[in-house]
Amino acid sequence: MNYNERLSGNEAIAFAMKQIDPDVMAAFPITPSTEIPQYFAQYVANGEVNTEFVPVESEHSSMSACIGAEAAGARAVTATSSAGLALMYEMMYVAASSRLPITLACVNRALTGPININNDHSDSMGIRDAGWIQIYAENNQEAYDNFLQAMPIGEHPSVRLPVMICQDGFITSHALENIVLLDTDSVKAFVGEYRPEHFLLKAENPLAIGPYDLGCHYMEHKVQQAEAMKGAKKRILEVAAQFAALTGREYGLFEAYRMEDAEIALVLIGSSAGTAKVTVDALRARGIPAGLVKIRVFRPFPAEELAQTLKNVKALAILDKAESFSAQGGPLFAEVRAALYDLEPRPRTVGYVYGLGGRDITPAHFASVFARLEAIAAGGELGPVYSHLGQRG
Repeated sequence: MNYNERLSGNEAIAFAMKQIDPDVMAAFPITPSTEIPQYFAQYVANGEVNTEFVPVESEHSSMSACIGAEAAGARAVTATSSAGLALMYEMMYVAASSRLPITLACVNRALTGPININNDHSDSMGIRDAGWIQIYAENNQEAYDNFLQAMPIGEHPSVRLPVMICQDGFITSHALENIVLLDTDSVKAFVGEYRPEHFLLKAENPLAIGPYDLGCHYMEHKVQQAEAMKGAKKRILEVAAQFAALTGREYGLFEAYRMEDAEIALVLIGSSAGTAKVTVDALRARGIPAGLVKIRVFRPFPAEELAQTLKNVKALAILDKAESFSAQGGPLFAEVRAALYDLEPRPRTVGYVYGLGGRDITPAHFASVFARLEAIAAGGELGPVYSHLGQRG
């Protein structure tokens, strides 16, 4: 049964955790994700969950505790942001390479320096190649729904990878929105019990977790990880179909918004998509064939599916809320442009980095990008392929 509630994004994630009732939560506070363990610790104190809450001395320890719990056969969750995720860096690789399906709520925040506590995607993009599945939300409803889908994805025998559920710090994490919640019994039935095949406390099958791996085995294990990430795409879609049957809310690898006949389009991630949709609708009202693709799943990257969706677009702008310092654009730009390489003809493509450190993005900014795309689609000069949007001169 669905029912309506008004929650912030952080409350929505904490409530999803409460409904799932994981075995272990290990956490260390950091803005803007602090509220998630704060709310959840209250559920623990009130006896509303059976979870073992482990307050630790750092985010490195938080991920270490989750790794130990998952390796022992428990279902473990945590939450962090920005420098907290960076401090977990070493252990993020350990979790993925050990094939431990931990679920992490990442409330995206800029990394220092200079010191900044506001939103961009530099934290999760900085760890994008650690082997974690990454799923992004536009709004609070998606944050809640994505978290419920994380465990059926990551824990499946064909995947067995950790999952990072991302939402934009303060923009969604602290803003109140009306969302639709599932009843707890439905959540428990959908998520299911965690029944790992192998774990440290299984006496009849002793094993090691994260052993020293020499050159004779290391590459084979990395290939297994890579194949699991490929297989995760299918599992993500299977879980989305099951979730749609339960809730009526449909999810895919990305959302194609008004793309049926689009000739100019944007590709971006996160809450900015809501603002961009306003601009798309305004342009459509004027007869301009604009569209938008909002990436939901960044790892595994939906390259083939994106190419099919974008193959008829004449001019495309890819917008990153993180700077990769490659001198060639942001990480999303590199991935999307590579995905389009084999198309003939392919869209003429430009990349923007925007919104760093919480810099506002408005419909007027998106309108200026679409105006440029119109000129490019009409045969105009491409201009600089990589630029920044919204910075002062």
